[in-house]
Amino acid sequence: MRHTRQMMVFFLCVSTFVASPMYAQEDEISFEMNLSKEKLGINERLRVEFTMNKDGDNFNPPDFEGFKVAMGPSQSISSSWINGKRTFSKTYSYILEPTARGRFNIKQATIEIDGEVYKTLPKTVVITAAVDKPSDQKTVDDVADESLHLVAEVSNGNPYLNEAVTVVYKLYVGQNIRVTNYRSLDSPTYNNFWSQEIDVSKPKPVNSTYNGKPYISVILKKVVLYPQKSGKLDIEPLSLEIYVDVPSNRRDFFGGRIYTQTTKTVSAGRRTLNIKALPEAGKPVDFGGAVGNFDFSVTTSKKKLNASESLQARVEVTGKGNLKLFQLPEPELPSALEVYEPEFDEKVRTTSSGMEGKVANNYTIVPSYRGKYPIPSISFSYFNPKTAKYVTLNSEEISIEVLEGPLGSSGNESAVASNKQLVVPTGKQFHFIKLNPNLSKIGVDYFFGSRRFYLMLFVPLLLIPIAVFSFKKREAIASDVVGNRIKQANRLARKYLSTAKKELGNKEAFYVALEKGLHNYLKAKLKIETSEFSKEKITSILVDKNVAPEGIEGFISLLKNCEMARYSPFSDVQMQNDYEKASEVISKLDKQL
Repeated sequence: MRHTRQMMVFFLCVSTFVASPMYAQEDEISFEMNLSKEKLGINERLRVEFTMNKDGDNFNPPDFEGFKVAMGPSQSISSSWINGKRTFSKTYSYILEPTARGRFNIKQATIEIDGEVYKTLPKTVVITAAVDKPSDQKTVDDVADESLHLVAEVSNGNPYLNEAVTVVYKLYVGQNIRVTNYRSLDSPTYNNFWSQEIDVSKPKPVNSTYNGKPYISVILKKVVLYPQKSGKLDIEPLSLEIYVDVPSNRRDFFGGRIYTQTTKTVSAGRRTLNIKALPEAGKPVDFGGAVGNFDFSVTTSKKKLNASESLQARVEVTGKGNLKLFQLPEPELPSALEVYEPEFDEKVRTTSSGMEGKVANNYTIVPSYRGKYPIPSISFSYFNPKTAKYVTLNSEEISIEVLEGPLGSSGNESAVASNKQLVVPTGKQFHFIKLNPNLSKIGVDYFFGSRRFYLMLFVPLLLIPIAVFSFKKREAIASDVVGNRIKQANRLARKYLSTAKKELGNKEAFYVALEKGLHNYLKAKLKIETSEFSKEKITSILVDKNVAPEGIEGFISLLKNCEMARYSPFSDVQMQNDYEKASEVISKLDKQL
C-alpha cells in the first residue's frame, strides 16, 4: 500500500508538472529550504531539506543554532525526461533535534551554480514544551537515510596528465537494514578522461566501518581513468535508487520482526581532481606522451638471409602505463630494404591500478641486393610519475647481412641508408629498332552490303524498345520518394565512410566523416531525421528492432568515440580500429535489420 501511494503521488506530480504552463518556458535556477514543520515540541525532530533544480558546487549549510544534527547531510538526486525535456533535482537533507525551547532562526544556506552564488531565505522555528506523543520519531525513511552511504573513493586526487586514477564506488549499508535491489539513475560520463570500466559482476559484501560506525560495504563499480587535460577536472556523481527493507517495532505471529520496504536515492557526490601538467624541464625531443614505467626493445627474426627473402622487425614496448594512448617510435631503415606497413600487436589488460601489458609494431622487410645493412639504434622516451622524471631507452644497433643476390650499382657488398633509391643497370636499357617489320596489304572492303552496314541499319531499331523500357523504369524509380531517400542515404553513408578512410591519420576530419557516415546509415535504415539523432533514441529503436545488444553497444561506442575525439588524443591505430569496427557494425546491423 505504501508503494501504491508513493506511485500515485509520483504520477500526480508528473502530470501536474507536464500540465503546468510555467514549465513550458525556460527553467530558472532555484535554491530553496523546506522544513517538515515550523512548530514542534522539544522532544520531536525537524527535517530540513535544501533543494536545487540545477547541480552546483561548494554547498554551505547554516550553523543550525539551537539544534543538534542527528543525521545528515544525506544527498539525493533525481533526473528524468518528460516529453523530451530533462528535469533535475538535488537535495541535501538534515534531521535536527532541538536543544532548548524558544524561537530559533535557521539562517541562509549558499550554493555556487554556474559561477554564481545562490542563497536560501532564512526561516523561523518555534520550539515548545515536550508533547505527549511525538509525531516525528525516527521514520523508516530516516533509518534508511542514516544507514545508506554511497562513496566514490579516488586512488589519487592529484595525478599527472595521463597517469592512471582508479575510482571505486562503494556502498555502505547499516547492519540493521537489508538491501534487496538497486538500479542506476545517472551515470558519470567522465569528460576529458580516457576511461575503462572494470567488471564487478559478483559484488562481495565485507564488514567495514564508516565514520567510526560498523557497516557492511560492497563495491558496485570500478573505473580506471586517464586524464587528458591538465587543471581541475570534475568527476560527475553516480546516483542509484536502492530498494531496502527496514525493521519496524512490530512483530509477526511467531515473534519475528516485521520489515517495511522503502526506496532511497543515494549519490556519490561530485569529485574534483587536480591534474598536474607534465614538466617541460628535461622533456626529450622525441617524447610521444607515454606515461608509466616501460621497457623497450627492437628485435629481428633473422640477421642473415638471401635477397628476396623476408624478415620480421619488431618494435615493442612492455610495462605499465597508458599503453593505448601513445605512438610507437619508427625505425630508420636503409632505402635498399623494402619495408611494408607495420602490423600492430596489442596485448593489454586493465586492472585496478591501470593498464599493463605490451604493444608492438611488426615490420616485414625484404632486401633487394647483397650486402650488409645496419638498423640504427632508435630511442623511446616516457615519463615516470613515481619519480617525476623522464626516461629515455635506446635499442641496440642491428646488422642485417644479405648473403646471396644481385649487387648494387657500386658493386660493393655494403649499403648505407640514404634518402634516394639506388638505380641498378641491367644491361637492357636500350634495344634496336626493328628495321624489317612484317607488314601485309590491307584488302579492299566495300561498306554497302557488308555486315557492318546491316548492323548500323538495324541496331537503332532494336534500341527503341530498350529506351522505352528504360524510360518507364526511371519514371517508376523517380516516383518512389521514400526509396530514393533511402538509396541517397546509403550512398552518403558509403561516401562518408570512404572519406573517413581517406582521412585516416587526420583525427578531426576522420571522426567528423565517420560520424556523418553513421548518421546517414541510420537515416537510411531507421528512417529518422537529424533532429531525432540521439543515443537514447537510437538505442530504443534498435531494441524495438530486436537488434542484438552487442550490435547496439558497438554502434553507441562508435558515436561516443566520435564525441571523445574532440578533446582526447586518438592514435592512428585507434582510428584504423574504429574504421574497421564501423564496417563490421554496419554489416551486422544490415543482417539483423
